[in-house]
Amino acid sequence: MHDATVTVPPAVNEPVLGYAPGSPERARLAAALAAIEREVVEIPCVVGGQRVHTGKIREVVMPHRHKHVVARFHAATEDVAERAILAALDARREWGAMRWEARAAIQLRAAELLSTTWRTRMNAATMHGQSKTAHQAEIDSACELIDFWRFNVQFAQDLYRMQPQSTTGVWNMTELRPLEGFVFALTPFNFTAIAGNLPMSPALMGNTVVWKPAETQLLAAWQIYLLLEEAGLPPGVVNFIPGLPHASINTVLDHPALAGIHFTGSTDVFRMMWKRVAENIDRYKSYPRLVGETGGKDFILAHPSADAAALATAIVRGGYEFQGQKCSAASRVYVARSVWDRMRDPLLDTIRSLKVGDVSSFANFMGAVIKQTAFDKHQAAISEARETPGMKVVAGGICDGREGWFVHPTLITTEDPSVRHMREEFFGPIVTVHVYPDAAWRDTLQLVDRTSPYGLTGSIFARDRAAIVEAMTALRDAAGNFYINDKPTGAVVGQQPFGGARASGTDDKAGSALNLLRFVAPRTIKETFSPPTDWRYPFLDQP
Repeated sequence: MHDATVTVPPAVNEPVLGYAPGSPERARLAAALAAIEREVVEIPCVVGGQRVHTGKIREVVMPHRHKHVVARFHAATEDVAERAILAALDARREWGAMRWEARAAIQLRAAELLSTTWRTRMNAATMHGQSKTAHQAEIDSACELIDFWRFNVQFAQDLYRMQPQSTTGVWNMTELRPLEGFVFALTPFNFTAIAGNLPMSPALMGNTVVWKPAETQLLAAWQIYLLLEEAGLPPGVVNFIPGLPHASINTVLDHPALAGIHFTGSTDVFRMMWKRVAENIDRYKSYPRLVGETGGKDFILAHPSADAAALATAIVRGGYEFQGQKCSAASRVYVARSVWDRMRDPLLDTIRSLKVGDVSSFANFMGAVIKQTAFDKHQAAISEARETPGMKVVAGGICDGREGWFVHPTLITTEDPSVRHMREEFFGPIVTVHVYPDAAWRDTLQLVDRTSPYGLTGSIFARDRAAIVEAMTALRDAAGNFYINDKPTGAVVGQQPFGGARASGTDDKAGSALNLLRFVAPRTIKETFSPPTDWRYPFLDQP
């Protein structure tokens, strides 16, 4: 290995392709979607680089055509999980000792492959596996994942360059060591980019990983693993254990070498893991780092000075893109009466015009929700709104599960701002609006802050600068990502580091150096070139 002090290529955000009619990217994507429809992928576990076929077969289906199987995977067992841990620990010695630039080169190569030859297949897998439209797949499984991999390399370089001061005769250094043990990465169904970032950000810093992807995201997750292999990721650095039963997760959580958890998913699951770690605290070699981004009940608040047209667009895009299945999706809206009166009819007309259906048709704005249980949950929430005094379903409310799990974009109004629909996360295309009197702005600020236990994202709409300043102060703890005159979704790596507190997680900001810092153990080194040889200090001398 050379001894040069290198500088990594500067990270820039990946351009978003448009997929307009007649464009070459649209033609390539259509062909890739058709290819996926013709095959059923068999997905194994991977431990130490070796394919493991457990024989415990489960199926992955298209949410928008739920009778269409796109993959069959071998579910991990407790034995496979234990072997994955041993493989990670075995790989750690060489991987953690490798120069960080060599680890970074693998990630940069993966980003380049995804930007070029792998882009279409990753997007197509995300579309058919998770029911994302072409645009939603492009900004997720292509652009955001590429950005994570490129920007994290730049962030790592910045962290490694942060060194303490030295004085005459003394050289001080800080080493960022990988955590002592392995990292357990659990990734969700809704973002392919998260599935690629959660195992690879710790790996970039020298850690080895046991990765449990969501079963409903496996079609794209498997493509990520294959892509990383092509990019040169050594065996055992990331071990792939899909389908490990919920009841068997303790096999991983109870291991003495658990050094960290990197998680995105439900608040309940994260709390369960945190409690288990707390119960095990005496058995671990070191205190595990717990990094989690969990739920959200994300808000839009409109001041009387808000632009009604911009607000309506934010509700539609922020609440209904990808069927509202984003942690950041707008699901509770507070609108001043004067603004609501101007925007109500145009907003309802827009919502009713949104097309819902198979994502392989580029005319559809929305696809299907991820699975039957989600469909049932949303259908029940809509029915509850219809039956609750003071609540009205003013747009949408249609649920059709015959071909796919389709829940149409639904807008509900409520006179009572404390109803369940304003407090609890549904993770679907359901937005609930409370219209408040224009004079109740300050009271509504307090209402927004205290109604939900979450603190992930939120946005305000106002032209009045004093109102913006007041809202930024009053809602300081209500959202880790706060947007002014914009929807509360769409954080861009390197521009809006993402994460929230309260019941929304540990706020460790994916897409920034702050996240990488959680997966290193700094060591301070002091070298004295001419150490003292006399133990006595001058003050001991007597006059």
